[in-house]
Order: sequence, then C-alpha cells, then structure tokens
Amino acid sequence: MHQNPTYSITAHPKLTTLENWILSRTRLISILGLSGIGKTALTLQLIPQIQHEFDRIIWRSLRNSPPLASLQTDLIKFCRGGAPVPAPYPEERATTGGLPLLEYLRSHRCLIILDDVQTIFSSQQLAGNYQPGYENYGAFFKQLTESSHNSCLILLSGEKPREIATLESENRPCKSLQLNGLGPEAQEIFREKGLGESEKWSELIDLYRGNPLWLNIVATMIQDLFSGSVSEFLSYDTLFLGDLESLLHQQCDRLTASEQQAMGWLASTPEPADISKIPENLQLSRAELLNVMQSLGRRSLVETVQKNGRSHFKIAPVIREYITNKK
Repeated sequence: MHQNPTYSITAHPKLTTLENWILSRTRLISILGLSGIGKTALTLQLIPQIQHEFDRIIWRSLRNSPPLASLQTDLIKFCRGGAPVPAPYPEERATTGGLPLLEYLRSHRCLIILDDVQTIFSSQQLAGNYQPGYENYGAFFKQLTESSHNSCLILLSGEKPREIATLESENRPCKSLQLNGLGPEAQEIFREKGLGESEKWSELIDLYRGNPLWLNIVATMIQDLFSGSVSEFLSYDTLFLGDLESLLHQQCDRLTASEQQAMGWLASTPEPADISKIPENLQLSRAELLNVMQSLGRRSLVETVQKNGRSHFKIAPVIREYITNKK
C-alpha cells in the first residue's frame, strides 16, 4: 500500500474529467505520471464520487509483480463474493475455480484499480516493455478494452503501456489521463507545513512542477534547514534536492543508455530543444532519437512546448539538477 504525503486538497482539478469518463462507460482508464504526482490521491478522491455506479470496487497493487494468472484468480475470488472497497485493500491469495473474469465483469459492474503497473515493465528498455513472462498483461488490457462488459479498469502507472496508445481515441472506451502536477491548489501543502511568505509559494510550485510529494519534501527541508524561510531557500543558486535525489535515482535508473544520452543533452540545453537539430556529440540516429523521446514522454520525464509552430522538449528544473549533479 502506498505511503502518501500528509496533505489534503479539497478537489483535484482532474476529478471531473475522470467522473465523466466513468459515467460514459469507459472500460479502461490509465492515470499516468511521475512518482508522487498524485495518481493514488486522485483515485482515492474519485472513489466516493462514483462508488454508487458500481456493484463492487477492488484495488490491487502490482508492486510485487504478480503473474497475470494469480491476479485474475484473486479478482475472480473477489467478484464472486466481495464488497465495495473505498481504499487500497490488502492483497489476498486464494485458488478458486469458476467462470473467466470477463464473465463476472459482464454480470456485475465492477471497478478494478491496478496500482504500480510500471513494476511489470523491464528496466533498461524503452518505456512500456513488459518483463519476460508478463507480456500477457498487454493482451489482458486489450481484451478488457475491446470486449463488451459493464465494468471499468483503472491503471495507475509511471509508464504508459505501449498498447494503450493504439487503443485510445476520442470515440473508443480507452482513455489516458496525464498528471502534470498541481497549480495553486498545491499551496495547501505549504499551509499545512506552516511556511510563511505565501507570495513566494508560486515560485516553489513552478520549480518543483506542482508534484505533491516533491513539494512535501521541499517544504519539510525549508522548515528543517531554513526555519521556514522560503526566501532564504530560493536565494541559493543551487536547486536543493535532499530526499528527492533517491526518488529521482529510482526513476532514472530504469532508463536505457540512449535515454540517458538524450536526458544529458536536454539537461545541458538552456532552451527547449528542437529534435530536428541533433548535436554531433549525441550518438543517436534520427530514428533512434525519435523512439527515445517518445519513450521519455511515456515516462513523464520530458515536457513539450510549442515554438514557432514546432514541438520542442525540455525537462523539469529538479530533473535537470539531478542529471547535472550526476555528471
């Protein structure tokens, strides 16, 4: 089960979008974003709003990488006699027979939430590649999207499954929600931490991209090291990472050598980069770079901005600082 930051936000700005997707009978919803961005917190806010729509609600984590057969057995057991669960629920293991899971999802309106989906993907490969033996999860997600049933599957992941891009469109029952951090709502974190100088809070939110976990860690650092003075913290040229460094290491340690090259290039480029202009020291072909940038996007590690009608790419200041410090 997740250890969530101790903050409360009254209503996540993406909550209405998710509710509308649920009401329109979307069968598969992916909620994507970096660790700590608020995927779990948003889903916990969603459940009370939509639980009356479902006969049963079940939450499972894939953190321990259960084989698909084991997960399906667990889900069938729950569908046979479970009750709505409004929060992450401890995993149970049992062997049971019965009809395939899809039959239960047709006869009951169930909401299945799978957390930590990125743990079934391989490290040091482009984003969304399954670990050996877990490729059947891709077929499972595809089946639940394309088959007729009354239920909904929500995936919470730091990486976008590769088949999701081909399944989703405006008129298909598969949607993805990219979480990019909070705006002014994140100020509640600073209030709960007792920080002063509220006129400086928006600068902190921008630097740390509204990531609730990052902001929670930084607010604690400001209290511990700067007696709560946001101005003093911001007066330094260096962007302090503190406990964020280990979190970023976990994320960046999954990257391929080509992705690490591209991230190093983006970190050394002060302005958003144009991928049509490959620097000589970047030993990637154009095709390789395109694949790498798509993969980094699926990991939520790059941001896209429009300049002169073209897409340019950059990384968050926190990630830039981490990569620069590693060199």
